[in-house]
Amino acid sequence: MNVSATHWPTSPLDAADAAFATLTCQPAPLTLDLRSCGPNDDGAPSGVMALPALRDWLLRHPRAYMVRDGVWRELVRRARLDGPAWVIAAVGMAMPALRRYAGQLCAGYPGDPDDIDGEVLTGFLTALRDRVDLSKDAPYAALCRAAWRAGHQLRLQASEYTTIADVEHLTGPRTPKVPYGHPDVLVCRAVGLGILDAEDEQPYIDVRLGQRAIEPIAAGLGVTVDALRMRLGRIDTRIADALAAGLLTGIASPQATDALAAKAGHRTAIRAGRVTARPHATHAASPAAAAA
Repeated sequence: MNVSATHWPTSPLDAADAAFATLTCQPAPLTLDLRSCGPNDDGAPSGVMALPALRDWLLRHPRAYMVRDGVWRELVRRARLDGPAWVIAAVGMAMPALRRYAGQLCAGYPGDPDDIDGEVLTGFLTALRDRVDLSKDAPYAALCRAAWRAGHQLRLQASEYTTIADVEHLTGPRTPKVPYGHPDVLVCRAVGLGILDAEDEQPYIDVRLGQRAIEPIAAGLGVTVDALRMRLGRIDTRIADALAAGLLTGIASPQATDALAAKAGHRTAIRAGRVTARPHATHAASPAAAAA
């Protein structure tokens, strides 16, 4: 399918569908090797399939849960790691559901239907990029829920208006409150005390506070996703213990500070030892080796 620049659809969903059609048309349609999607149900297709054909098969087999989960884990992973073409591919694979949601939400909507399309698509893309956890079941259902919620929120906003008085005549203080308990502040303090290692600060903020997808962050660090999950889980435990002991919300004693510094130094030494022990390694670090 060819769409000229002068005839490109104005609706976000129509535009995404046109891009998907372009990516999946002959002579070189985008395909997915189902052998990379994990175990499949009995009677499921195997080998390499063009995405439109795979989408049609999934629509005809709504109870093929194992196949659908495997396909969507692979689509999300590729959308996060392998470039824009796979983002378009994921949107195109979900297009029947996205159009159905947009149609339902547009019924009786007083605004521009393209706005609903845009919000549904934005909600889907946000979940695709960062929100869906591939370690959990039903990633496609999570993507669809995010798309629906985004469009529904726009419907709610269209019917709810709050009158705001002239801000210059409002009484009372308008000085922002100091975020003494803000998570970013606690993470920074955790780094200062040695509870959280400096090199783990940004990944921890991105995944735990920013709810970013873990796959690109693990790839950037050169560790496996499982290894980074283990590392973050251990950080969660250390921070929880520090909060329970009052170390992050009060004043740490010299003894506690020394003990935390010693533990941080021990972790640093372990990591340094593991790096020097495999200078010629050609494969990705194992989860156990990168979890410290």
